[in-house]
Amino acid sequence: MKHTDAADRAAGPARDLRAMVVDDEPDLARLVASYLERDGFEVAVTGDGVQAVDLARSVDPDLMVLDLGLPGLDGVEVCRRLREFSDAYVVMLTARADEVDTLIGLSVGADDYLTKPFSPRELSARVQARIRRPRAGLGGPRTVRTDRETRVFGDLTIDVAARVVTVAGSPIHLTRTEFDVLAVLSADPGVVVTRSALIDAVWRTGWDGADHLVDVHIGHLRRKLGDDAARGQYVTTVRGVGYRMGAGR
Repeated sequence: MKHTDAADRAAGPARDLRAMVVDDEPDLARLVASYLERDGFEVAVTGDGVQAVDLARSVDPDLMVLDLGLPGLDGVEVCRRLREFSDAYVVMLTARADEVDTLIGLSVGADDYLTKPFSPRELSARVQARIRRPRAGLGGPRTVRTDRETRVFGDLTIDVAARVVTVAGSPIHLTRTEFDVLAVLSADPGVVVTRSALIDAVWRTGWDGADHLVDVHIGHLRRKLGDDAARGQYVTTVRGVGYRMGAGR
């Protein structure tokens, strides 16, 4: 097995995809790393939260598998700090099922959650469904139209091809998942998109978590865009159904 740890990353040319496994259970970390390497990732492993943040700055991972219970910094704080400079996909690992609701409520920026014990095959399948597909819902049930690369809603401008979002000319940093949600909603502005349709387009098949994870990412979007649920300037809630783009006014 060719995984590296925090002190000794594998030498040689970098692969197309980079991953980090952050878990203080060495056997589990090695097992997860082996599955990711088989899927073509260059993998770095660490079991310490503080090291994880520092290592992420140098590795610039496409994916982070992150345990909630870590020495130094817990997974919640690691994820918060990671989101200051990275839009890597984050899969959070938790020891108890009841922690998932807590994590979702904290809105820490993770894209997916798995409860220990879990099948590495399931983790691999979820990662493949997310990271090896075209971004922004391309090719999914709600295909984003590429003939309309720039979408304007009042002060909000979405450049789909460049994956750039601005409000009143100021750039807005969105995570990959947040951008994908916005891209799907803005593809057909007058159409209400159900939570299940958003899950199909953004998270894809295989997601068996709670639908209200969608609401968490909508909340992230609204805060970053300077919107709120009551106004619905950019993202409007259609109660009992889902969401659609607002007019921007």
